[in-house]
Amino acid sequence: MLPKTKSKPKHTLSDLTALVYGPSKIGKSTWCSKADDALFLATEPGLNALEVFQTPITCWDDLLQACAEIAEGKHEFKTIVVDTMDNAYKMCSDYVCKKFKIEHESDLGYGKGYALINNEFQRVINKLAFLPYGLILISHSQERDIETRTGKHTRIVPTLPEKARKLVTGLVDLILFCDLDMKTGEDGKPVWQRVMRTKPSPNYDAGDRTGRLPEVIPLDFSSFMKAFNNTAAGAAASAARPKPEPTASAAAKPQQ
Repeated sequence: MLPKTKSKPKHTLSDLTALVYGPSKIGKSTWCSKADDALFLATEPGLNALEVFQTPITCWDDLLQACAEIAEGKHEFKTIVVDTMDNAYKMCSDYVCKKFKIEHESDLGYGKGYALINNEFQRVINKLAFLPYGLILISHSQERDIETRTGKHTRIVPTLPEKARKLVTGLVDLILFCDLDMKTGEDGKPVWQRVMRTKPSPNYDAGDRTGRLPEVIPLDFSSFMKAFNNTAAGAAASAARPKPEPTASAAAKPQQ
């Protein structure tokens, strides 16, 4: 049970888990469609303009069935995309309410209904994340007032309920916020560019557990992979580079 060697860092996107979120129609699904051998678990319509492998998910039982078939491994897919997590969570809530014959999660009292939903949601997402495939979770974005020790401020976060948002953001390796970035054009007029923000900020959720990505990347998959692979190759080359031999003067220097 206990390991005898250390695990190695993952070097490909199809080994990682990511949350991609942002405003509607900014290009989240299009970006995900470029991932290696992607399978969409489509919990909402919206893929009509894309040529992708997709399985319609209309209820939590559909998602459980799809996850079971994915886990069997009798397919060629390398990346699983849940589009969107917001609808998946709603389906999970409906599933738990139906199972316990209640109309609303608050009907069980003392927060028990919410706990059952979050436990079931976490159970399934954790199992998906442990499978040997890349996992990309899509959500929309919203502005939310956040209370801190220094006061209240507005922060952009995924549209998942608070508990589910914390479960997902704590699970994934990458939190990629799709946004618009304004620059000044040659004519002095503002030019808007679609970007991904990858680093933590007081103003939005984002994060990069790999440490490989620049803070802002153009929102297209080729730019992302170029940045991801360049940094990975640099890190690998740096790790493989032999350490310089100490100079004679350094070797002769007495230790303090």
